Amino acid sequence: MKVTVDHARCVGHGLCQLRAPRVYELDDEGYNRMLPFEAPDGLEAEARLGAINCPEVAIRIEEQNVEEKLR
Repeated sequence: MKVTVDHARCVGHGLCQLRAPRVYELDDEGYNRMLPFEAPDGLEAEARLGAINCPEVAIRIEEQNVEEKLR
């Protein structure tokens, strides 16, 4: 699954990192400035949890279908 953070929407609530600390990192000012990345294996549910807890809806999750994963 691909995770993308819209930096313009992030206002630094930090709920993504609070709910999914093994997936999301915040900068020194408390903002999520991560570049697009693939969720670590086994942490997909945690990545989703962090995303759905963002009050600004700044995190987008793109699920991959099985065929894409096999490529």
